[in-house]
Amino acid sequence: MAVVDPTPGLPPWTRVLVVVAHPDDESFALGALLDRFVGSGAEVSVVCLTRGEASTLGADAVDLVAVREAELRAASTVLGLTGSTLLDHPDGGLSDPALSGPLAAGVSAEVARTEPDGLLVFDPFGGVTGHSDHTAASNAALAAAARAGLPVLGWALPSSVAERLNAEYSAGFAGHPREELVRVRVSRARQLAAVGEHVSQAVPGSVLWRRLELLGDSEYVRRIA
Repeated sequence: MAVVDPTPGLPPWTRVLVVVAHPDDESFALGALLDRFVGSGAEVSVVCLTRGEASTLGADAVDLVAVREAELRAASTVLGLTGSTLLDHPDGGLSDPALSGPLAAGVSAEVARTEPDGLLVFDPFGGVTGHSDHTAASNAALAAAARAGLPVLGWALPSSVAERLNAEYSAGFAGHPREELVRVRVSRARQLAAVGEHVSQAVPGSVLWRRLELLGDSEYVRRIA
């Protein structure tokens, strides 16, 4: 399938594999970029390494794992993704060194199944958000991509945005100088609709909304492999 409308700042991949740690990462963080890839004609698949069972949000649900899986499926439909796969590694425990091999093996299996032209991940520098699961997921993707000889694109934040979020929310975001990043113009409409499917996690007033406000119609990426 040919890409019909290449997006400035994004590679002209016809198949993209997105590797994330938790259900909702594909929407809250990457949704606008996935919308641009899908809009360009690319087939986009997501592999999520955990089922999000450790979240304190929505913890009163009878079966939070089932809720979050359903939310991911619904958000994937909104974003026009080709498919989504959930693996069963421990939420909050991906940084365990004993899991590095199994994590990479799981991503490699998805690479073999979806045959992507490249992988999209959270930038491994601090996992963007400071969450160790995000860093571990990206490192697993990098290992799998190296085995397959595939490029990896990292979603990242400018340092100015990361520093603003850290100051306002006592958060742990990590960023890069803006000149090291590639800007991608985006629309937020489909991303926000996908976020809305993650009812258990989309808390009003959270850092998510402030990040989107600060970024406006821009996302930033950098080639990491």
